[in-house]
Amino acid sequence: MIKIFKELYEDAKNIQTKDPAAKKIWYVIFLYQGFHILIFYRIGHFFYKHRCYFIARLISQIARFLTGIEIHPGAQIGRRLFIDHGMGIVIGETTTIGDDCTIYHGVTLGGTGKDKYKRHPDLGNNVMVGCGAKVLGPIKIGNNVKIGANAVVTKPVEDNVTVVGIPRKNYKKIVKMYKKIVKMYCNGKHNMIKYKNSTSVSVCNVLKK
Repeated sequence: MIKIFKELYEDAKNIQTKDPAAKKIWYVIFLYQGFHILIFYRIGHFFYKHRCYFIARLISQIARFLTGIEIHPGAQIGRRLFIDHGMGIVIGETTTIGDDCTIYHGVTLGGTGKDKYKRHPDLGNNVMVGCGAKVLGPIKIGNNVKIGANAVVTKPVEDNVTVVGIPRKNYKKIVKMYKKIVKMYCNGKHNMIKYKNSTSVSVCNVLKK
């Protein structure tokens, strides 16, 4: 139990560091449901590990009622998780979350209904999941990944990328493809046209670089 209190203090300190609105650490302890849910989760997870499943689920259901955040006590959550706002978050039983992750409101780390045992995603370290995003199925999300708001992710994501859209797309690849298309346009026959719109010319000149 001493370990739980140390982890909770670390969680509170982390939230204070990341959220400019948290003026003092006691703001976090008394006013932040993203911290309150971690208290319930860590206690519930303790009972879950000791096979007291009913008590563990009871604690998680009370926490859901009080905070609007549902974390299954069987989920494995690393250190310094920052849940910002938090309302509507759902984290499934077989989910794993690494250290230093940030999750915004409305996020679902859930299953697809097709898998029986390992059903939920694995998040690496330093992952940011934007508000309303859905990460579904037993997939691996790499380290330092950013998932855009309302994105739907059903396939694995490699390290150090940003994904957006429905279904998710690699943001860097989208930008690269867009630049390639615009360069082809600017270097092709359309270059013979005299642009009346100076903005179009400047865009072409920038993308040629």
